[in-house]
Amino acid sequence: MGSFGADISLFWQGHGLALMSALSLALACAVVGLWLQGRHLRRALGARLDTAHSRLSELQQRDPLTGLLTRSEFDTQMESLAFAADRDRGKLALLYVGLDNFRAVNEGYGPRVGDALLVEVAKRLTAIAAPDGLAARVSGDEFVVLLPGEQDDAPEGASRAQALQQALAQDFCVEAMLLQVSTSIGLAAYPDDGARTRLMAHAALAMRSVKHGGGAGHAHYNPAMGANTRDQAELLQDLRLAVARHELQLYYQPKVDAASLQVGAAEALLRWQHPKRGMVSPTVFVPLAERHGLIVGIGQWVIEEACRQAAQWRESGLRMRLAVNISGHQLRRAEFVDEIEDSLRRHQIPPGRLTCEITETVAMEDTTVTRQAFERLRQAGLHVSIDDFGTGHSSLAALRRLPAAELKIDRAFVTDLENSEDARSIVRAVIQMAHSLQLRVVAEGVETETQRDQLVQMGCDELQGYLFAKPMTARMLALWASGEGSIAGSMFRPSLFDPTAHAPL
Repeated sequence: MGSFGADISLFWQGHGLALMSALSLALACAVVGLWLQGRHLRRALGARLDTAHSRLSELQQRDPLTGLLTRSEFDTQMESLAFAADRDRGKLALLYVGLDNFRAVNEGYGPRVGDALLVEVAKRLTAIAAPDGLAARVSGDEFVVLLPGEQDDAPEGASRAQALQQALAQDFCVEAMLLQVSTSIGLAAYPDDGARTRLMAHAALAMRSVKHGGGAGHAHYNPAMGANTRDQAELLQDLRLAVARHELQLYYQPKVDAASLQVGAAEALLRWQHPKRGMVSPTVFVPLAERHGLIVGIGQWVIEEACRQAAQWRESGLRMRLAVNISGHQLRRAEFVDEIEDSLRRHQIPPGRLTCEITETVAMEDTTVTRQAFERLRQAGLHVSIDDFGTGHSSLAALRRLPAAELKIDRAFVTDLENSEDARSIVRAVIQMAHSLQLRVVAEGVETETQRDQLVQMGCDELQGYLFAKPMTARMLALWASGEGSIAGSMFRPSLFDPTAHAPL
């Protein structure tokens, strides 16, 4: 053992330095290798970080769906263009574009189709903005286009707004479907219509004024729009409380059988008795309710109140079929028919005693949702009427698929009956077409005896208008039906007062 230990000691003395040198070299090589590997990793990570930063910057600058500028990037670039306009004494025109009724497309065809439509809209906006303008998406279905112009180039914004409106009015081919959209466009010019920081707000205000007027148009900003907006905001707040405060009420306008000129039904018409403004027209507050999501709740109240009133009349011996107007927002809800049936059951009203009046425009949407709603209305046994017929684009094929019982000719045709051969030809053709499809025809807006006689001669089934009666409260109609203080009771069909009769209503 002693000899072995001595050998090891001699070996270490002879070769130890060489081993230490070799280990140091290996360690140095390893350190250099790790450093090189770390540098490579740092470079790779740096490149990835740069890419991520670049991608993040791109996302902040471009809308991921449409590829248009984002709101923040648009503001940045608009500021630069405003400085250039100040320097060169130029002008800017800002077009604020809102799609009308885009929600109906999204709900009816699904979000995939809605997104595809937005992409196609963005392409047309980009074409209008080219070559020197900007286009951005500022919210779900709202866009802005900024156009530079010369000092005296005031008409340029209006002409571009009209060109944009025409471009967007052309059919969109989306997933093998042809879709149409209308637009509301607000125009504000810099510097004429205010500071750069207020330009978009002013253009948006002008766009809202177009929407309030029914859409499908363009308007230039003026300061009075601000006052109108405040008034609309106050009206909206009051409308939110109108049901709870019992300010809404139904008026009833009789519908007259054309053959006997006796009352056989009535239409329930919504009215708002405002505590300060007095009677507010439904043409004012119904669009407001539709824009701000209040129409569904108000529509449910209308159905419930109409059923309650029908039950009350029944108790007094008057069996009156009632018609209620249904909005597209109600029709597209899955619970819509269930809610009607629930009201009918609670008030013990037969389904055939309630007429659901649905505008031709909504009825002809022909989406999966509306088709299912119509089918459920048919299965529930409800009486369906296509309202404002003649204002839309109905086809015989579409009408045959709908479980409708009647068509209601728009009052515009009735008004022109006496003086327009075209109106007479249209009404005559509608009546013949409807009868061929086993549909009854109602004419509204009858105000003269000549109109009445012409419609009777053409074979119209039911008439409604001021010639017979104006809309009235439920109490007044009950008094009128009983003939109290007048001979009006003789106008009411006798079967309406017999709760056991099986005569058709």
